[in-house]
Amino acid sequence: MTRIIASVGVRTLLLTLLIAACSRNHNTIISKEEKNMDIQLTSDVFQEGKAIPTKYTCDGNDVSPALRWGAIPTGARSLALICEDPDAPSGVFTHWVLYNLPPTATELPEGVSATERLANGAIQGRNDFKRIGYGGPCPPPNDNAHRYFFRLYALDTELKLQDGARRGDLLRAMEDHILATGRLMGTYQRKQAQTRGA
Repeated sequence: MTRIIASVGVRTLLLTLLIAACSRNHNTIISKEEKNMDIQLTSDVFQEGKAIPTKYTCDGNDVSPALRWGAIPTGARSLALICEDPDAPSGVFTHWVLYNLPPTATELPEGVSATERLANGAIQGRNDFKRIGYGGPCPPPNDNAHRYFFRLYALDTELKLQDGARRGDLLRAMEDHILATGRLMGTYQRKQAQTRGA
């Protein structure tokens, strides 16, 4: 009889530990899902995977396109944005670096000023054209269409970076601080020769 009671007690203990472990794992899974939650990033001027209008490239007015995004996770302290071309002949070419955008922001208007500090507190870094702010698509003429990725990051901190920060500086500073991300990809192809490329 004593052995039966002991056996039941051990089984009860094991069952309790198993339930507790499952609960912990469930909470961990939920937490990871929340951290990897995607932000819906869109534009009024081009759709995912479609061509970016010439107006927003070096062949046009070279102004940044309007961007909008959905819900930002609770706990975000700032937003950051990178626009890059992974198809450039020299490797990944950076077209825009922007950070410390307020987490309450829901959009960027067309034609963001090429100044380092914006009225809403956001800071713009240096692109691979060696300029502050946005530099539009400008791939080599007659090359295949290049892809341009606009990536939005929700961060759990505000970043302290030196003036003129580059893409690599921003990526290092964001490490372990990313709560959620959003992505919008557009393409651009040039037919005529121009003086600069990427």
